[in-house]
Amino acid sequence: MGVSMSTEWMADGKCREYPAGTFFPRDGVGVIIAQRICATCPVASQCLEYALENHVDHGIWGGCSERERRRILRERRRRRVFNSDAS
Repeated sequence: MGVSMSTEWMADGKCREYPAGTFFPRDGVGVIIAQRICATCPVASQCLEYALENHVDHGIWGGCSERERRRILRERRRRRVFNSDAS
């Protein structure tokens, strides 16, 4: 289960100006289009954190694809393990 967190930021998302399907692309070109929209979004960082904390598996969130979010989560886990070993 995901972490409970505020979603008020969603009202300010640039994605609200586009069809939802834009952020659930079927190809690489669609990913690039969604990422360009996210690049101008004032709440992209909150969006990305929401997706990471709630393990959202599909779509572009905060400008990151599923693969990019998995990479971020792996890196965070690696850092936590490294930091706990260093203690």
